Amino acid sequence: MQLSVIILNYNVRYFLEQCVLSVQEAISSLDAEIIVVDNNSSDESCLMMKSKFPTVKLIQNDTNYGFPKGNNIGVAQARGKYVCILNPDTVVAENTFEKILNFADRQVNLGIVGCKLIDGTGAFLPESKRGIPTPWVAFTKIFGLYKIFPNWKWFNQYYAQHLGEDESGEVAVLVGAFMLMTRDLYLELEGFDEKCFMYADDIDLSYRALLKKKSNYYFHETTVLHYKGESTVKDEKYMKRFQEAMNFFYQKHFRKSWFFEFFIQIGIWFFSFVKMFQGKTKSKPLPDRVIFYSSNQILSEKLPEILKNKVDFLDFKKEKMVNSCQLFEGKRVEIILDNQYVSFKKCIKIIETLKDKTITFKIFPKNANFIIGSNSRNDRGQIVKIE
Repeated sequence: MQLSVIILNYNVRYFLEQCVLSVQEAISSLDAEIIVVDNNSSDESCLMMKSKFPTVKLIQNDTNYGFPKGNNIGVAQARGKYVCILNPDTVVAENTFEKILNFADRQVNLGIVGCKLIDGTGAFLPESKRGIPTPWVAFTKIFGLYKIFPNWKWFNQYYAQHLGEDESGEVAVLVGAFMLMTRDLYLELEGFDEKCFMYADDIDLSYRALLKKKSNYYFHETTVLHYKGESTVKDEKYMKRFQEAMNFFYQKHFRKSWFFEFFIQIGIWFFSFVKMFQGKTKSKPLPDRVIFYSSNQILSEKLPEILKNKVDFLDFKKEKMVNSCQLFEGKRVEIILDNQYVSFKKCIKIIETLKDKTITFKIFPKNANFIIGSNSRNDRGQIVKIE
């Protein structure tokens, strides 16, 4: 078997459904399997999997084991030459695995391969490629020095800015949302370290691959959509978790860093202070117009009542998305992409190409009864049920 895709799920039932749909499309021409590991979700994720994807292997844990152990449980039952660790809040293109497997097969002494990730607004996610977070590198990340001095190499190591987002090459660290490697390497590394809580597990695994003299790669020729959750909100809790993660990594691989301890504590105080004067995040206003990109004329007539908004029907067979969006320049526009007619690959391309602060995107997955998307990388996204 070529590939085993491991999807660890916890209470993201609708994102999981869309993810599995996209993976099924992407492995249709491969000798591959999908393994979904559920960490004791309470949102009927397992019921959905059994009903909609009865042929997909489902492992139901009786407790939430966390990210490292959950994935290790999945890989233990994998049969593929390669394994791909994939977040359930992702959407892959139909040719994602074909492209990345071809790339992996050409490499010598392969470690871990990651790909280009964008969020639900189409913005590039810089964590797609990273450097080793030494105390200094972590310090430049926490205090945003890489943004203040974008052309200074000394401040630009955390997000591996020696490579552009549209340039493939070797990097030190990949992100756990999408990591592909041989199953033999995963087992040789003994998988993710189950003593890690969060944030450092993918850093640790990437670094241990480097210690084995393997080469890790960022591969830009396929783009994966990665919706971001509440855990990414940059507040004092995030800072504390980041501190715990870095301390775990340093204590395991380096000596304890008092430099990092001191400055991360200042960072926690700073973020806590700022949050005291910030109100709750304001919800975004409704879009001025909704564009339904589809060939389903009947559904387009039902959507205005469901969405409580005017819906413009755009027949994908007759009109080009880019030209149509230019008609609404200066207005807040929501684009709904009907996956029954628009491939996942094209959905991702449209989101990446049309990214703009005034445009939001949703996908209507094929054979589903909901529309799903995210207007910000700092929230869990929006789901609208279509009855």
